[in-house]
Amino acid sequence: MPETGFYHLTRTTVEAALPALLARTLAAGERAVILCADAPRANVLSKSLWDCKDPDWLPNATASTKLPPAAQPIWLTHQEERPNDARFLFLLDGRTATNPDWVRIFDLFDGTDPAIVTAARTRWTAAKAAGHTLTYWKQTERGWSKT
Repeated sequence: MPETGFYHLTRTTVEAALPALLARTLAAGERAVILCADAPRANVLSKSLWDCKDPDWLPNATASTKLPPAAQPIWLTHQEERPNDARFLFLLDGRTATNPDWVRIFDLFDGTDPAIVTAARTRWTAAKAAGHTLTYWKQTERGWSKT
Protein backbone atom coordinates (compact mmCIF):
# COMPACT_ATOMS: atom_id res chain seq x y z
CA MET A 1 0.00 0.00 0.00
CA PRO A 2 1.20 3.52 -0.69
CA GLU A 3 2.38 6.05 1.83
CA THR A 4 -0.35 8.69 1.92
CA GLY A 5 0.30 12.17 3.23
CA PHE A 6 -2.56 14.54 3.99
CA TYR A 7 -1.55 18.17 3.52
CA HIS A 8 -3.80 20.53 5.47
CA LEU A 9 -3.49 23.94 3.78
CA THR A 10 -4.15 26.78 6.20
CA ARG A 11 -1.90 29.58 4.92
CA THR A 12 -1.79 29.25 1.13
CA THR A 13 -3.75 27.94 -1.80
CA VAL A 14 -3.03 24.66 -3.55
CA GLU A 15 -1.51 26.65 -6.41
CA ALA A 16 0.96 28.27 -4.01
CA ALA A 17 1.83 25.07 -2.08
CA LEU A 18 2.14 22.69 -5.02
CA PRO A 19 5.38 24.04 -6.60
CA ALA A 20 7.56 23.35 -3.55
CA LEU A 21 6.19 19.83 -3.16
CA LEU A 22 6.71 19.13 -6.86
CA ALA A 23 10.24 20.55 -6.76
CA ARG A 24 11.09 18.09 -3.98
CA THR A 25 9.52 15.29 -6.00
CA LEU A 26 11.68 16.08 -9.03
CA ALA A 27 14.79 16.55 -6.85
CA ALA A 28 14.21 13.02 -5.52
CA GLY A 29 14.28 11.73 -9.10
CA GLU A 30 10.56 10.97 -9.11
CA ARG A 31 7.75 11.79 -11.53
CA ALA A 32 4.28 12.96 -10.56
CA VAL A 33 0.69 12.78 -11.69
CA ILE A 34 -1.62 15.53 -10.43
CA LEU A 35 -5.24 14.41 -10.32
CA CYS A 36 -7.68 17.30 -10.22
CA ALA A 37 -11.39 17.97 -10.71
CA ASP A 38 -11.55 18.36 -14.48
CA ALA A 39 -9.59 19.13 -17.66
CA PRO A 40 -10.00 22.93 -17.43
CA ARG A 41 -8.59 22.85 -13.87
CA ALA A 42 -5.64 20.74 -15.08
CA ASN A 43 -4.91 23.28 -17.82
CA VAL A 44 -5.05 26.23 -15.38
CA LEU A 45 -2.73 24.44 -12.95
CA SER A 46 -0.34 23.56 -15.76
CA LYS A 47 -0.06 27.21 -16.75
CA SER A 48 0.50 28.25 -13.13
CA LEU A 49 3.34 25.71 -12.83
CA TRP A 50 4.98 27.02 -15.99
CA ASP A 51 4.62 30.60 -14.68
CA CYS A 52 5.96 29.70 -11.23
CA LYS A 53 9.02 31.69 -10.11
CA ASP A 54 10.21 29.43 -7.28
CA PRO A 55 11.27 26.93 -8.36
CA ASP A 56 11.71 28.34 -11.80
CA TRP A 57 11.44 25.04 -13.68
CA LEU A 58 8.49 22.66 -13.29
CA PRO A 59 8.13 20.95 -16.69
CA ASN A 60 4.63 19.58 -17.07
CA ALA A 61 1.87 18.83 -19.54
CA THR A 62 -1.77 17.88 -19.90
CA ALA A 63 -3.63 15.93 -22.57
CA SER A 64 -4.53 19.20 -24.28
CA THR A 65 -0.89 20.27 -24.72
CA LYS A 66 -0.29 17.49 -27.28
CA LEU A 67 3.15 16.73 -25.79
CA PRO A 68 4.17 13.09 -25.37
CA PRO A 69 3.11 12.09 -21.84
CA ALA A 70 6.00 9.67 -21.34
CA ALA A 71 8.48 12.55 -21.60
CA GLN A 72 6.75 14.68 -18.96
CA PRO A 73 7.96 14.53 -15.35
CA ILE A 74 4.68 16.12 -14.19
CA TRP A 75 1.37 15.11 -15.78
CA LEU A 76 -1.86 16.94 -14.89
CA THR A 77 -5.13 15.16 -15.50
CA HIS A 78 -8.68 14.62 -14.32
CA GLN A 79 -8.43 10.84 -14.81
CA GLU A 80 -6.42 8.46 -12.67
CA GLU A 81 -3.73 7.47 -15.12
CA ARG A 82 0.03 7.07 -15.23
CA PRO A 83 1.17 7.89 -18.80
CA ASN A 84 4.55 9.18 -17.58
CA ASP A 85 5.36 6.18 -15.33
CA ALA A 86 5.02 8.36 -12.23
CA ARG A 87 5.13 6.74 -8.81
CA PHE A 88 3.85 9.82 -6.94
CA LEU A 89 0.21 10.94 -7.12
CA PHE A 90 -1.04 14.36 -6.02
CA LEU A 91 -4.76 14.47 -5.22
CA LEU A 92 -6.51 17.83 -5.45
CA ASP A 93 -10.12 18.97 -5.31
CA GLY A 94 -11.19 16.07 -3.07
CA ARG A 95 -10.20 13.41 -5.59
CA THR A 96 -9.41 9.87 -4.45
CA ALA A 97 -7.16 7.15 -5.83
CA THR A 98 -8.41 3.73 -6.80
CA ASN A 99 -5.11 2.21 -7.94
CA PRO A 100 -3.07 0.90 -4.97
CA ASP A 101 0.18 0.76 -6.99
CA TRP A 102 1.29 4.34 -6.26
CA VAL A 103 4.37 4.55 -4.05
CA ARG A 104 3.35 7.87 -2.53
CA ILE A 105 0.11 9.83 -2.50
CA PHE A 106 -0.22 13.50 -1.52
CA ASP A 107 -3.76 14.61 -0.61
CA LEU A 108 -3.83 18.42 -0.53
CA PHE A 109 -6.92 20.11 0.90
CA ASP A 110 -8.11 23.59 1.91
CA GLY A 111 -8.12 23.64 5.68
CA THR A 112 -10.10 26.87 5.87
CA ASP A 113 -13.32 25.25 4.61
CA PRO A 114 -15.05 23.04 7.23
CA ALA A 115 -16.82 20.92 4.60
CA ILE A 116 -13.53 20.20 2.82
CA VAL A 117 -11.86 19.29 6.14
CA THR A 118 -14.71 16.90 6.91
CA ALA A 119 -14.32 15.28 3.48
CA ALA A 120 -10.55 14.94 4.07
CA ARG A 121 -11.24 13.17 7.38
CA THR A 122 -13.47 10.74 5.52
CA ARG A 123 -10.68 10.09 2.97
CA TRP A 124 -8.21 9.58 5.87
CA THR A 125 -10.49 6.97 7.45
CA ALA A 126 -10.88 5.15 4.12
CA ALA A 127 -7.12 5.21 3.45
CA LYS A 128 -6.41 3.88 6.93
CA ALA A 129 -8.95 1.08 6.48
CA ALA A 130 -7.31 0.21 3.13
CA GLY A 131 -3.95 -0.25 4.85
CA HIS A 132 -2.12 2.90 3.71
CA THR A 133 0.73 4.26 5.80
CA LEU A 134 -0.57 7.70 6.76
CA THR A 135 1.08 11.00 7.64
CA TYR A 136 -0.57 14.31 8.42
CA TRP A 137 1.04 17.65 7.58
CA LYS A 138 -0.32 21.06 8.50
CA GLN A 139 0.89 24.44 7.31
CA THR A 140 2.28 26.70 10.02
CA GLU A 141 3.99 30.07 10.00
CA ARG A 142 7.33 28.25 9.65
CA GLY A 143 6.33 25.76 6.98
CA TRP A 144 4.92 22.24 7.19
CA SER A 145 4.50 20.58 10.58
CA LYS A 146 4.17 16.80 10.72
CA THR A 147 1.87 15.60 13.48
